[in-house]
Amino acid sequence: MAEEVMLTKEGKEELEKRLEYLKVVKRAEITERIKTAREFGDLSENAEYDAAKNEQAMIEGEILEIEHKLKYAVIIKDSDIKKGTVSLGSKVDFVDNDTNESFTYEIVGTTEADVELGRISNESPIGNALLGRKAGDVISVTVPVGVTSLTIKKVY
Repeated sequence: MAEEVMLTKEGKEELEKRLEYLKVVKRAEITERIKTAREFGDLSENAEYDAAKNEQAMIEGEILEIEHKLKYAVIIKDSDIKKGTVSLGSKVDFVDNDTNESFTYEIVGTTEADVELGRISNESPIGNALLGRKAGDVISVTVPVGVTSLTIKKVY
């Protein structure tokens, strides 16, 4: 059986938009580039043709990957989010006790993880350590630079 892909509603919508863009816009663009490159003549020494075909393969690979993710997507519903307890879909405010830095992250599946957007994976060291915890809990987490201590301030 294929592995479930945990997604928020927004994450699923983003994947659907990306898939539509790839299928409608990028496929048409690459088809035109291949057609133009063919007009240059000998395909055995045609760098433009080779580049266009390589890009086509990458686009088709991404389309297949997104279709797979959507096929096995399990949407995290608001009703699945346990109030007050860190779970998939929760937002968590916590403090790194070693540096006194505050952080706010949403716990999401690996497909949607993007630290720059404030989303960490439930499979990451910190995301996994936060799961099942509550405000006030102090936890130790092994991260690439060693062990750090975190205090959960708020779960919502």
